[in-house]
Amino acid sequence: MNLPWHLYVMAAIYVIAGLNHFRNPRLYLKIIPPYFKNPELLNKLSGFAEIILGIFLCIPLFTSIAAWGIIALLVAVFPANLYMYQNDKAALGLPKWVRLLRLPLQLGLIFWAYQYTNY
Repeated sequence: MNLPWHLYVMAAIYVIAGLNHFRNPRLYLKIIPPYFKNPELLNKLSGFAEIILGIFLCIPLFTSIAAWGIIALLVAVFPANLYMYQNDKAALGLPKWVRLLRLPLQLGLIFWAYQYTNY
């Protein structure tokens, strides 16, 4: 089965984002809400998940499972995006309107991943 080129774009985005969790962990640690315990572990797990799911998107046998995994991951990390919007110390220097745009962007990313759940 030939996978569409835009699936590879999505896969690359997740692999690169996952690698960035290890390259620049401070960015991600700042946006993890304080009510979550062990933010370092959560950062590593989410980065590892993004890398693995991005790779698995490109393997036809696993594309559908990886797409569902990405949807679950996007739901799981939503509290970090909400915390980033609400807390100026977690803003990473972004204006509030940009942080607000990140919230519905999650829905767009979920919809994009959903397109591959039946592969």
